[in-house]
Amino acid sequence: LAAAYHLCDQMDMNEGICNHLTVMVPGTNDRFLCVPYGLLWSEVTASNLLLVNGNGDVLEGTGEIDSTAFHIHKAIHKRGVVAVLHTHQPYATALCCTDAQDGGFKLEMCHQNSLRFWNEIAYDDEFNGLVLDDDEGERLVKVMNGRRILMHQSHGIIVCGASVAEAFDDLYYLERAARQQILAQSTGKKLKLVGDDVA
Repeated sequence: LAAAYHLCDQMDMNEGICNHLTVMVPGTNDRFLCVPYGLLWSEVTASNLLLVNGNGDVLEGTGEIDSTAFHIHKAIHKRGVVAVLHTHQPYATALCCTDAQDGGFKLEMCHQNSLRFWNEIAYDDEFNGLVLDDDEGERLVKVMNGRRILMHQSHGIIVCGASVAEAFDDLYYLERAARQQILAQSTGKKLKLVGDDVA
C-alpha cells in the first residue's frame, strides 16, 4: 500500500494530501490500513499507515483518518472488497468534470486501454459535496452496483480490486485511457469507437 502511495505521487495521480488508498486486513471486513490525514504521499511508509476499524477508531498508528476517506472506504470494504483507491488523477477526473447531458462524463471505448474497462465502470452524476456520513458512502456503493470502478461527477474516481496491485494496475490504465480519449477529443474530430463485440 505504501508503494502505491509513492507511485501515485510520482505519476501525478494524487492531489496534495487529499485522496486515499486503503487495503483491508485479511480475514476481516471492518479493518483497513490508510494514510494518516495530513501526510504527504511521498512521506508514506508501511510503518506510518493507520489501522482503522469500522467505527473509525485508530487501532494502530499515530494520527487520524480523514472523515471522507473513512466514510467512502468503510462502505466499500464491508462488502468484502480488498483494495480501494480513490484519486483525483488529472485525465480521469477531467472526464468527470464534463457534462453528462452533452455526451461527456464517460470513458468511451475508443482505445485498447479503454477496452479492459468495458462494462466495469459505474457513473455517478450526483455530486453531493464531501462524503461526510455513512449515508453518502452507502449511496456510492449502490451506484457502483458491484462494478470495480466509479467515475464520480465533479469529484474523481474510485477503483477497487482483489489486491493493491490489481487495483493499481486498473488505476494506471484508466488514467492512460482517459488521457488518450481527451487527446483524441482535443483534435475536434469524432472518436472512432470499438464495437461491443470486440470490447
